[in-house]
Formats: sequence, C-alpha cells, structure tokens
Amino acid sequence: MILVDAHQDIAYNAFAFNRDYTLPAYKKRHLEPLTDQRPGPGRPTLGLPDSLMGRVALTFATVFVAPAGGGMFTDGHEPSYTDARQAHTEGIKQIDYYERLQDEHEQVQIIHSAKDLDTVLATWAEGTPYAQRVQGLVLLMEGADPIIEPKQFEEWYERGLRIVGPTWSAGTRYAAGNREDGPLTAQGMELLEVLADARTILDTSHLAEQAFFQAVERYEGPLIASHSNPRHFRESMRNLSDRQIQHLAERDGVMGIVTYNLFLNRTWRAGDARLPFTIVLDAIDYICQLTGSAAHVGIGSDLDGGFGVEAVPQGIDTSGDLWWITTGLRKRGYTEADIEAIAGGNFLRKLRESLPGS
Repeated sequence: MILVDAHQDIAYNAFAFNRDYTLPAYKKRHLEPLTDQRPGPGRPTLGLPDSLMGRVALTFATVFVAPAGGGMFTDGHEPSYTDARQAHTEGIKQIDYYERLQDEHEQVQIIHSAKDLDTVLATWAEGTPYAQRVQGLVLLMEGADPIIEPKQFEEWYERGLRIVGPTWSAGTRYAAGNREDGPLTAQGMELLEVLADARTILDTSHLAEQAFFQAVERYEGPLIASHSNPRHFRESMRNLSDRQIQHLAERDGVMGIVTYNLFLNRTWRAGDARLPFTIVLDAIDYICQLTGSAAHVGIGSDLDGGFGVEAVPQGIDTSGDLWWITTGLRKRGYTEADIEAIAGGNFLRKLRESLPGS
C-alpha cells in the first residue's frame, strides 16, 4: 500500500523560506529560528526522507504564487505578483525548481504520463529497498493567474502541469475565491474548455461556492478538491458544504483532507493545544458516510502550507506520519480495499483518467 498526498507546497517553501525539501523535517527545524520568536510559517513538517519512509509515493506538488499584499504572510518572503506577466515569471521559476529537483535527486521524478506513473509505482513494489524508492511529483497550479491567457495553458502543459486550480483565497482573473462568493469569469469559462481538451484534472479547492457549482456542472474532465475539508467541522467557505461534497461525488470527484487544525474544528485558534489525531479520521469517515462509499476521499495534507507542526493534529510531526491514517482506519473497521482507496487509490484513479499514455 502507498499514500498519495494531493497537496504539498514544496516549491513555495523553497522560495519563501529557503527550505530544502531533500532534508528531513527535524533537520530543517534545527536550522530555523523558533517560531514563537517571530511571525512565520511554523516549524517544518515536510521532507523527502520523511515522506519516503512514510510511503508517500506520490504528491501533488504546487505551483503557487500569491497576489501582492494578499498572501499568507506580509514579510516580503513569498513569491508574489501584481500582474499576469509577473505571476507567469514567478510560476515558471517554480517549474524550473521542480525540474532541478528531479535532475539532482534520483528519488524524485515529475509525472508527465501514465508511463511515468507506472515507473514510479514500480519502485514501491514489495521488497524494494528504501534507497530505490522514487517519489513522483504531479505538478498542480494553485491559483491560475500565472496562465497569462487560457490558450497559453498549452505551454504549461508541455512543462508538466497536470492539475489546475483556477483560484486561490483572494480570487484570480479566472474565478472568485473563498474569501467572497462569486462566479467564474468569462476567462474562467474559457480556461475550463482548454483544460478539458487536455484532460487536465480540475482542482476545485478555494473556489467560491457559486464558482464551485458552475465548475462541477460545466467541466467535462476529471475533478478533485485537492485540499478541502467538510464544512461540518468548521463553518467557512474554505471548507465544502454537504451539498458541494455530494455534487463532487456525483461527478466521481475526490477530495483530500487537510491536516490543519483550523479547518478541522469550530473553535480552534493559533496557539491552542493541538487537536487529537482522531479528528482526521472523523473527517474522512464523515465523507464516506455522506457519499455512501470510500471512493471520494483521500489525503491532501497541505503540510507546511502556511502552518507548521504546532497547527496540525497530534501524532503528525512529519509527512511520514501520514501513514498512521491507514492504521487508524483499520482500527475503525475499514476494509483493506477501502483503506487502500483512501490512502491513494482514489487519487490514482483520477490520475489514470487524465494522464497521456506516454
């Protein structure tokens, strides 16, 4: 069994905080100042060695550039933009980063095709030594402003982009974000057509509710919500309502549970004690019960996506600890087939629907 983590801001952390993905999380913590002495993203949880140990065989690695003045931090470290050209430039730098990571490390491979996917998965066969495991990176754009115009997406596809989320919290030229309800724009409608032509996976996370329903009803390609939690656990447009989850499931979509306390509890605030690990299992179980199966939920941890170990449930100290989700589900009586689907099979299904053969 393997894990697929549908959302990790690897390049963002490299550019914003000079974090080396190839180092273990604990090593990075040693190198960084304590977060209680300065505002910041929290202590790191993400590292390639941790993920390989925890059998995170695939991760959807983001291309994320924040709008100037509207990002997660105000200290000037984040990649940011004021117009589409600048967003494009910053996004390309992150693609370049992932390509360098692949070139310099034998245990990293960008997934362009089904053939690449099979090559990576073969390194996780039973008995394969740790040193021979390879983590596949599926490139996901979070907020589509780096795409200068819809037809320019072809260039991004050639560079390996396989998943696109049209917006981020503050909204983009393509769609309203989750800070204020609103629709897809005319450019957003056009972008959906271009993405569908390439069988690109559409990521509905961060879409405003109106835009979400437009996208789910209109988009003809594969759908996911890479990192979204049920609104049942916290009332926020950043989380998905029961109706949204059901619509996504009706289109055979998959949503990834975010391991962020703020999205898992109605009253949690920064500085509060970490939530119990069982809250992650509760969120997964909620979706399974609501949709009637285990086919529409997975993991989209968003680890180090603007928060650190202080803000994730107990028991998740590094990305390697995501594996404990499988143990927790087993204790709750989930079948091995359902556990395998939640751990990675559901997102693998969407990848196989979308990736070209070679």
